[in-house]
Amino acid sequence: MPRNEALREALIVAGLTVGDLAAKCDVDAKTVERWISRGRIPHPRSRVRVAQVLGKDVGVLWPEVVRRAVKVGSDRELVGVYARRSDLPRTLFRELIEHAESRLWFGGYTSYFVWLEVPKAAAMLGTKARDGADVRFLLGDPASPVTTGRERVEATPLTLATRIAMSQAEIAKSPTVLPVRMSDRHIAMSVWVFDDEAIVATHIGAGLGQDSVTLHLRRREAGGPFDRYVEHFEALWADAQPAQPEQA
Repeated sequence: MPRNEALREALIVAGLTVGDLAAKCDVDAKTVERWISRGRIPHPRSRVRVAQVLGKDVGVLWPEVVRRAVKVGSDRELVGVYARRSDLPRTLFRELIEHAESRLWFGGYTSYFVWLEVPKAAAMLGTKARDGADVRFLLGDPASPVTTGRERVEATPLTLATRIAMSQAEIAKSPTVLPVRMSDRHIAMSVWVFDDEAIVATHIGAGLGQDSVTLHLRRREAGGPFDRYVEHFEALWADAQPAQPEQA
């Protein structure tokens, strides 16, 4: 994406540095740099906060948001498309987890990165589950030949089975027991659902999960793309096997 000159100029007019804006918006300075230099569009809550700090309308700083708002049909559900999952805003998963109240479904084969990117995630998820949220983890089956075959393709020392085990160990730290099931059917596509928002990552070639083409969706209509991915998760969950008690 092109540089966001509107944001850069607003920052100069306000007499603020990148670091100043990052501190006021509770994000990393590198994230703000990407908003400017790479034209990344922040999460809605961050957009509103930046606009308040700089005294500008969101539509002035990110006109693309206005263009998206006038989409029709299922296109309205598409918040963003990223060439790689690693291109997602650094704080997005943390924000989605923090603000979700009714359901938090983790349909990644390992979801290993969650523990790296979200501080104290297990405690947070346990608290949400205790308060009534539907928290589920659909992990890959480390004993499946499908997993073994994918490990040969990825050829990385940190194998899928190891990452799955690490996720299980982190989930076990939750103060509330979180349901965990295993399947090998989502080896090529991961789906994470947080209330009415979803992240969908489609694996590409021999790349790791972070290299997957990724969609950010927000529910706008019954039977739209968001609902279809929810149906996909529910079908996999129904067919999956519960993890062994000592693993969960």
